[in-house]
Amino acid sequence: MNTNARSSFRHLLLLSIRVMWAAASGESLNKDLLRGLRSGGYVILMRHASSPPTPPSPGETNPDNVEHERQLDAGGRAAARGLGEALRRLLIPIGQVLSSPTYRALETVRLARFGNPEAHTELGDDGHSMQANKSGQRGAWVRKRVAGLPPPGTNTIIVTQLPNIAEAFPEEAKGLEEGAALIFRPDAAGNSALVARVKAEEWSSWAAERLRETR
Repeated sequence: MNTNARSSFRHLLLLSIRVMWAAASGESLNKDLLRGLRSGGYVILMRHASSPPTPPSPGETNPDNVEHERQLDAGGRAAARGLGEALRRLLIPIGQVLSSPTYRALETVRLARFGNPEAHTELGDDGHSMQANKSGQRGAWVRKRVAGLPPPGTNTIIVTQLPNIAEAFPEEAKGLEEGAALIFRPDAAGNSALVARVKAEEWSSWAAERLRETR
């Protein structure tokens, strides 16, 4: 391992330790993590916001939900809007946005105002909601995209379903709630390391705390 690689690994290890310590101690605003995200270079692998397990009734289907798929509930819509607003208030730059083609994932992206997403079938559910893909191909595809370096000065967001995240990162995905995210730091060698787990509401809490600090 060369000097630059050792230095990068040491920094990443230190950040991971600080993030885990903050979670264990109840620290609300993790300044080291936010400082890193503001500089870019991270991949935010996110589960779509809250959605009932079954499609809506005909009278409750959104007008643009022409395939009558699962869609976000009221809490999910509010969470998606709040998440996007929090990232903007925290000055976290978002570059590439990848999404499942499912309605609930694209609705999350749209309400969060993340920008124009690239929809990939590998992030979808093959029309079989909440079922795992036993071939392992979907998980491998997700791991590869998580290991990809974002464009300089930006972070990449990937929005998908829990089975896809669990196939790629089975241990890390345990207990991951709707709207929550795993934050990874990829390197130039094609590897990635988990540095944080963030619940949907934590972003808004951090943004509110930052606002109080700047007053």
